[in-house]
Amino acid sequence: MNEFEWRRQLRGLRQPLAPPRDLWAAIETALDDAGQGDPHTASTGAAPGRRWLVAAGLAASLLLAGGLGWHLRQVPAATPLATVTHFPTSWKPSDPRLAGAAIELDAARMELQLAIRQAPDSPALQRLLGRTERQQAQLRQLAGQAG
Repeated sequence: MNEFEWRRQLRGLRQPLAPPRDLWAAIETALDDAGQGDPHTASTGAAPGRRWLVAAGLAASLLLAGGLGWHLRQVPAATPLATVTHFPTSWKPSDPRLAGAAIELDAARMELQLAIRQAPDSPALQRLLGRTERQQAQLRQLAGQAG
């Protein structure tokens, strides 16, 4: 089969196709049969065997939300910003291998400080700022050891 035959078959698919039998009669009888069953099932649309799945899903969601709330209550507060040492922004190590890392860490620290100004009570931002400043201190130690 070549491309021309495929295209001819595709053009044939554009034509409307009538079903071999009337589908509306089957749909109407199915709706009538469903309406004669359990009135609670007909109004909600859920099968009686699946109600327990909905209840179990709801219970699992509530359990998850409660567990997250309990966990967040147990998280210790981050160290306040006043205890974190701040480094001058103009520091540049003499070793060119460390200079790039110093620039990246300084840029990260400045972005975190701007973010903390917008959300001062965010413990995640405070933890990230503390981690960044510890990395800067380690980089200063490496620069001191490198000479």
